[in-house]
Amino acid sequence: MSSSWYTKKWVAVSLHVLFWAVFFFFPYLLRPITENENTPGQHRKYSGFITLHFLNSFLRLILFYANANLLIPRLVYNKKYNQYGLALLMALAFMLVWDRFFFNLLIEGMTHKVWNFFVFNLLPFFFIIIASTAFRIIRDRIADNQRKKERETETLKTELSFLRSQVSPHFMFNVLNNMVALARKKSDDLEPSLIKLSSLLRYMLYETDEDKVMLEKEIEYLQSYIDLQKQRFGKNIQINCSFEQIDKGYTIEPMLLIPFVENAFKHGTGMVENAVINIELKAENKLLTFLVQNRFNPNSIEVKDVNSGIGLPNVQRRLNLLYGQNHNLLITKQDNWFSVSLQLNLH
Repeated sequence: MSSSWYTKKWVAVSLHVLFWAVFFFFPYLLRPITENENTPGQHRKYSGFITLHFLNSFLRLILFYANANLLIPRLVYNKKYNQYGLALLMALAFMLVWDRFFFNLLIEGMTHKVWNFFVFNLLPFFFIIIASTAFRIIRDRIADNQRKKERETETLKTELSFLRSQVSPHFMFNVLNNMVALARKKSDDLEPSLIKLSSLLRYMLYETDEDKVMLEKEIEYLQSYIDLQKQRFGKNIQINCSFEQIDKGYTIEPMLLIPFVENAFKHGTGMVENAVINIELKAENKLLTFLVQNRFNPNSIEVKDVNSGIGLPNVQRRLNLLYGQNHNLLITKQDNWFSVSLQLNLH
């Protein structure tokens, strides 16, 4: 899964380095205003302030990452708010003592009231706490979203693998039985049937590992499947198939359309009088239109078969994950006709 630019490690490291570089070297931006090079006393005071600033900045750097990586996850996320508040008060007190000690040590000839130390350190302290808290929350939110996307992707991959690996075992057994019968009759249809079955299996096993395949390949697979079904049912079913107006260059997820065709043969044959299956596919102007219709017997009792396919609900979910708003699926039952109409926006 491709990550957004802001989730890349080098981007995060670069932003942190830039932030602290500006934070540490900010006084140098004010150097032309605050320093008078001709006054040695002023120069020493300026140097003392710069050193004090670096020491305080180092302490705030530690506070930033301690709050983000220690206090927030251990106290705030566990709803230990009193302990978190106490930890912040202790950190502020330590910062005041730190600043007072190094101010007296580095800057000569100046006195500073305790209240001024408090005011001077309060604003940077809250800035660091707010910035580090926001950083931690945003980082966790991004990580959580990534995990959700990864889970969805893994679920999708599992469904894809399951779908690609399945064609109804009953269909396979019936095709093989038909070929045995053709072999006994020494029929001329045996060789082309074997070639179609070989093509179908080759596509399933070797050409569906990629995320997408050329639309022409998917159509060839559908055609091979339909031809084998025609051979299986013969004149017992009327199959009308139209693959026209197919623009070149489009890609599609493999094994995406076959469940609808398999479902039509599963429910549109057997105890159905005047069985008819209509299959139409068009792909032009970046729009794929796929229509599958079959007659069905409303009085027949459907027997669930765990080996007969993955079911249309799972296919619908797969379409939602893959295409979202870029697809429209309409499934209807009317006048003993079961219809599936699918539109995909192709990129």
